[in-house]
Amino acid sequence: MPIRSDRVVVVTGASAGVGRAIVHRFAREGWRIGLIARDADALEEVRREVERLGGTALAVPADVADSEAVFAAAERVAETLGSIDVWVNDAMVTVFSPVWDITPEEFRRVTEVTYLGFVHGTMAALRHMRPAGRGHIIQIGSALAYRGIPLQAAYCGAKHAIRGFTDSLRTELIHQGSRIRLTMMELPAVNTPQFDWARTHMPRQPRPVAPVVQPEVIANVVYAAVRHPRREYWIGLSTLKVILGNMVLPGWLDRYLAKKAFSAQETDEPVTTGRSDNLMAPVRSLHRTRGRFGREAQNRAVIADGPAARILPLAVGALAVLAAGLLVGSSQNRLPRRNARFSRNQA
Repeated sequence: MPIRSDRVVVVTGASAGVGRAIVHRFAREGWRIGLIARDADALEEVRREVERLGGTALAVPADVADSEAVFAAAERVAETLGSIDVWVNDAMVTVFSPVWDITPEEFRRVTEVTYLGFVHGTMAALRHMRPAGRGHIIQIGSALAYRGIPLQAAYCGAKHAIRGFTDSLRTELIHQGSRIRLTMMELPAVNTPQFDWARTHMPRQPRPVAPVVQPEVIANVVYAAVRHPRREYWIGLSTLKVILGNMVLPGWLDRYLAKKAFSAQETDEPVTTGRSDNLMAPVRSLHRTRGRFGREAQNRAVIADGPAARILPLAVGALAVLAAGLLVGSSQNRLPRRNARFSRNQA
């Protein structure tokens, strides 16, 4: 049995998937945990799991798109469990659809939850951390924060926005000499229930783009980041490939994704009539940690933390510059001969 900690962590999107796995990881270390998500019954189930694992939890149902609800939830956690040490923003929704089939209301809702939900959570955390002069905010991002893919324009746009928002905030905190830490987690595809309840306008059921990892892999990295804070973590070889590949060959990646990424996000199963989704309201009875792609999901992943995440782009950039230099040099070597032929012809 873990020793109960006096440290407090808040997790949004705590009722399922990566968020639920993160809650379990902190519970095993005896932390006090504030649970935020929309479904009160699912949160109560997670709270009981935390108690069994050795932690202490407070369930506060709230929609992260509602800023005042998030601020109130943070106040309640601080009053009940104590000063907030770590805040993990994880809540998300998505829609699988080409841009021309998604409605403005659907696009707005994805943005309000997946982007503004992070903004609201970060603001709530700052209200408590800035007076204390310390704290750690962790943003659960995605490789899609660097590279958009088809069928998830709203989600990719939100993840890009989170990265820009976090970078701006980081500079402001540095300017103030603040001890509050910010960490971005860029994730690969994860085996969560999202693919069972995400809204889709496609004919077949959604699926994660392989390779897939289990949500516990992400939870372990998040907990490690609390112990060893870094600016950013890239999780999974596919994440490294996507981010670095987009730095060097964005045009080629456009065409590759256009060819491969549609079918890679669909199973062979047709979407059933009346399929429920969680875009506007929770889907009852589907809240769990893992999704239905466990047979292919891996229990480990390559991880590039702060130093490696800085060195790898430099190495890729150096190779790109070298390749460009060779091409320019080659063209320059050919140019005088053409000029010489031109001069002789003119003569």
